[in-house]
Amino acid sequence: MKPLSVVVTSVCDLFAWFMIVFGVYVINNGHNTPGGGFQGGAIVATFLSFMLVAYGGKRFWAWVHEGVYGFLEFVGLVAFFVFGCLGFPNSFFYNSVSIPEGGKVLSEWLPYSGTISLMNVAVGFEVVGALSLVVIYMYGSLRMIDTGAGMGGERGHDRFDR
Repeated sequence: MKPLSVVVTSVCDLFAWFMIVFGVYVINNGHNTPGGGFQGGAIVATFLSFMLVAYGGKRFWAWVHEGVYGFLEFVGLVAFFVFGCLGFPNSFFYNSVSIPEGGKVLSEWLPYSGTISLMNVAVGFEVVGALSLVVIYMYGSLRMIDTGAGMGGERGHDRFDR
């Protein structure tokens, strides 16, 4: 794929970062407002598709590192398990992390929603990693080599080199 016009890349430069900020906002406020880790993670992962369409394959492959997204997915899954287990001592998903017995706040940096908001962040990490890897692998699968027998290769797209 080749980059699209200057208009498309300019719009991408302008709006792509808003997508990331809005996705992080949805992840962080999912315990109070509609949305959460999955919805916010999907918004953030859409950024990668936006960059692919606007800038083309060469810049996409120069910018993307699969290991980062795999690491995000791993960290999200492990953090979700750990934060989920923190809610077990008193009752299922109890806010024992932020508001212990007696009602005194344990720490200023822990959220009042307890483990639920922490689990939203973990789900957000996992969804960003997983959906980004889906986009990476789907785009990478277009790189079939034409053997001359009419099999493989892209049909109806510009050819590109990785």
